[in-house]
Amino acid sequence: MVMKRKSLRHNGERRSQREAGFSLLEVITVLAISIVLSVVSIVSLVPIMAQYRLGNAYNTTLAAMRLARDNAVAQRTSYSVTFSNGATPNTITVTPTLASFQGAQNTSVYQLPTDVSFYAASAIASTPPPDGYGTGANAIDFGYTANGVGTGGAATVYFCPDGSAQDAENGAGNCAGSADGGVIYISRSNDLLSSRAISLWGTTGRMRGWRLYPAASGYQWVRQ
Repeated sequence: MVMKRKSLRHNGERRSQREAGFSLLEVITVLAISIVLSVVSIVSLVPIMAQYRLGNAYNTTLAAMRLARDNAVAQRTSYSVTFSNGATPNTITVTPTLASFQGAQNTSVYQLPTDVSFYAASAIASTPPPDGYGTGANAIDFGYTANGVGTGGAATVYFCPDGSAQDAENGAGNCAGSADGGVIYISRSNDLLSSRAISLWGTTGRMRGWRLYPAASGYQWVRQ
């Protein structure tokens, strides 16, 4: 009978200990494991998020250019696209050249993520540029014309009703100038292989996307 009472007393003590909750050591251990797992997750997400922002900048630039061209063709007017890397964030401004044109959209300004910019690393200067435009020295490098009126370095292009891209040779947006081709470079600073590019063929308004890859003799631009 005495043994039975002792057993019951011990069982009750164990139940009381269990019902009392976790010990301080157990709580600290769980917190430490949670912190370690959180840090590991955040560190692993950093490059993924950086890559996402780069892709977002590239897609935003290409979409803005295509929107301007599509609007110019559909509305039978001209749209300008101006690229700026003078401040952070870099911007793309799409504007109907004839603001009073019925049906024309309002000016739209697109921003790149703050850690991505229109940037051409010096290391690509010796790499054949996308579609042969320029030397890779200018991050924003439009204004190349077949007649030599424009020799690059322009930051604004004008899309016309026939789908072409032209310069402002005979008046901005008049679409009476020369076909305007060029290229724009997009990159994260201090990350050469993050470099992207979009080339524009002025005669047709065709756009191509490019990515920089290592090559046997340095680097090369590969179509996307």
